[in-house]
Amino acid sequence: MRRGERVRAGWATVGSLIVVLLLGGTPTAVAVPPPPPNPSDAELGGSRQDADAKAGEVGRLTNQLAEAESKLGELQAEVELKMEDANKARVDMETAQDEASAAQRDADSAGAEADAAASEVEKARADLDRFVGASYQQGSRIGSVSAYIGSDSPKDLLARAQLLDAVGGSQVDALEGMQRAQTGKSNKDAEARKKLEVAREKQAAAERAKGTADAAQNEAVQAQQDQAAANGRLESEKADVERRLFEAQSRVSGLEGQRQRYEDWQAQKRAEEEEQARQAAMAQPSPGGSKNNGSAGKPSAPSGPAGRTVEAVIARAMSQLGVVYAWGGGNQSGPTRGIRDGGVADAHGDYRKIGFDCSGLMIYAFAGVKALPHYSGYQYEAGRKVPLAQMRRGDMLFWGRGGGRIHHVALYLGNGQMIEAPHSGSVVKVSPVRYGGIMPYATRLIG
Repeated sequence: MRRGERVRAGWATVGSLIVVLLLGGTPTAVAVPPPPPNPSDAELGGSRQDADAKAGEVGRLTNQLAEAESKLGELQAEVELKMEDANKARVDMETAQDEASAAQRDADSAGAEADAAASEVEKARADLDRFVGASYQQGSRIGSVSAYIGSDSPKDLLARAQLLDAVGGSQVDALEGMQRAQTGKSNKDAEARKKLEVAREKQAAAERAKGTADAAQNEAVQAQQDQAAANGRLESEKADVERRLFEAQSRVSGLEGQRQRYEDWQAQKRAEEEEQARQAAMAQPSPGGSKNNGSAGKPSAPSGPAGRTVEAVIARAMSQLGVVYAWGGGNQSGPTRGIRDGGVADAHGDYRKIGFDCSGLMIYAFAGVKALPHYSGYQYEAGRKVPLAQMRRGDMLFWGRGGGRIHHVALYLGNGQMIEAPHSGSVVKVSPVRYGGIMPYATRLIG
């Protein structure tokens, strides 16, 4: 309920109570109230001055309350932004861990190849050792003149030279192969170490980013809690002043003012009944077979595989109406258990709930179209950008802060309506599109 609606409801409630009291405690029988007493001029003048003073005080407190509520909204957006920062850090950390695992596999493969090369080198070295031993037994060795002098004839000399050249060349090839294998092994080891180092750097950076986001989020949560407490105090003080103002105005206006306030209450009540009827109509089964019954449990998901049409995407999203919000929850198969955030989500026990957060609901809705990452900032870049003036049913809408940092996403239904998983303590629901802080483009994945 907005501030103005709360004020009108408060006025109407007090007015109705006065009417009930004037009617002898019977709220069902509305009669014309009796005329007010006839006060003196001095009494009327004093009452008017008192009422004017109370009205000024109510105006001052109303302005303070409006400022406090505006600040509270900004802090809520900041909390959502920090929570999405944590989501981004979590996705980046998972990517870094995958890269680290791949680098480790590369290192293991390079080590196996190096071990095989080393085995070949050892075999070549053993062959060389045997050849050297045999050369000594014949009174010769590679590169020694005695291997030639010990020959008995020119023919023997030529044969021995050819043998030494052949065997020696074979060993030289083996030694060169050993050197190449050792060089290759060193290169592969260096490459594997570099990949591991890069992966560790990425993982460390992701962990630092998440730590920074968590710390900033905790600060925002604390500021929100402090502001909410101040807001509560202002509300209480304002309600007290409004009560005294009503008493002062009653002394001035008499029953005519009371009757006017009672009629205002009736008009407000009719408006509330119309709104309830509208909400009930929205809760009726949609073309996709969904129904918003406000339940916190998980409704039945659409039968069959996820479709690739706009209506199939919307049907999947609408099938989850009423499912509880759980930060970090939701995947292509449906709602999942939330995770800890160290702040608002933990205070609502999201890590114990099975549900969706805003980006998790989009992952589920678009499961048959495209695999989306669990971070609204990456989802904003996942499709074709269209200006908001051209947005249509099935587009994703995004909200952000300074610098284009995304903190929320919803699915546009058309006619100014959207479906979203708004925040901790809420459920998946249909809401009017909010244009405060909305990004200038929608993201389109179909069509």
